[in-house]
Parts: sequence; C-alpha cells; structure tokens
Amino acid sequence: MMKFIKEWVFPIGFAVLFVVLIRTFLFTGVSVSGPSMQPNLQDKEFVFLNKIASYKRGDVVVFDARQEDPRIADGEKDYVKRIIGVPGDTVAYRNGNLYVNGKQVNQDFISASERKEGTEMSFGTTWSLKTLSSGNNWQAKDRNHTTVPKGEYFVMGDHRSVSNDGRYFGFVDKKHITGKVVVPFWNSNKVAKANVNQGNTNFFVK
Repeated sequence: MMKFIKEWVFPIGFAVLFVVLIRTFLFTGVSVSGPSMQPNLQDKEFVFLNKIASYKRGDVVVFDARQEDPRIADGEKDYVKRIIGVPGDTVAYRNGNLYVNGKQVNQDFISASERKEGTEMSFGTTWSLKTLSSGNNWQAKDRNHTTVPKGEYFVMGDHRSVSNDGRYFGFVDKKHITGKVVVPFWNSNKVAKANVNQGNTNFFVK
C-alpha cells in the first residue's frame, strides 16, 4: 500500500497541485468572448493570461468588469481591453488622433475608421479625461479627473465602435486586472501576435 502511495498517489497529487498553483498565480488559458478587440483578437480565440506581468501602455489585459462597469450585461464577467493610459497620464482625442501626455499614439493596430469614427462614438471630435469624467456616466470614484489616478488604468477596445470601455465607465483598478493577454506562439494570426504580444512597442508616433 505504501509503495502504491509513493509511486502513484504522491506524484499525481504533486502534479495536480503544481497545475493548480500555475493556473492560480502564474498563467491560465482563456477564451475571448465578443468582438470588442477585433481585428487583433477574434471571438472565441484562445489566449493565455500572464498573471505576474507588469502593465504598460499598449498591453492587452483582462479585468473583472463587474467591479468596474455599472452597466455590465447579465451573465458577463470579464472584459478584454488595451491599456491606453497608466497612472499619471493625460489622455486626449482630437480629430482622429489619440494623445497621451501630449504625444501622439501610434494607432497602426486598428483601421482608420476605428481611429476616427469609432473613437468619436458618443463623445465628439474632441475629448479628454477631463471632459469624459465630468459627466454622470462614470462611476463616482472616477469623476472629475484630468489624469489617470494612482493604481488605475484607462483602457479602450480596439474595435472602438462596439467596445464598452473606459470612455463609458471610467478607470480600471489594478487590483481588478486578472492578467496580461499573450497570444500563443502556435497561433497562425501573425497580426494578433504582433499587436497584442508586442502592444507596448512603438506606442508613440516617432
């Protein structure tokens, strides 16, 4: 009996524990739901979440939307979006161009129509964190800010004309972020791997 326990029970139990710890604290696999990150992430596409990554501008992250979006639809739980502003940043939009701290963001990862019409949806041709946060749509804790608060992030979906993102509900608290999205190496979508895995490379127009 002891031989069986040593040779089978202990190794299997250790392997199960190892997998649980990896999934809980380091990496886990998830399936994208919805079109808000198209064309870079497709509905039902399988990706990994890096749970120990630091978060930078351009990174694509998953967060618990129940804690951030008061208008979240029944049955939904997580949102996947791209980080545009990190703590201390200003964010503004003018006539098709997005600016962070006054520097123009390189938006080659989305179409011209999403850069312009998609980004203007409901907000006009010119907006900033100050104007977005001055209304009643944002959560009370996020209102009347000109910069991204400490410990928070401003996020937007790539398919902006359909994305319910920070423009509508405010900032995302770091403690509600589940992890950074990583497209697996075997995924045949080269555009996704470039625009998601390397999302913070060349974030600004040079």
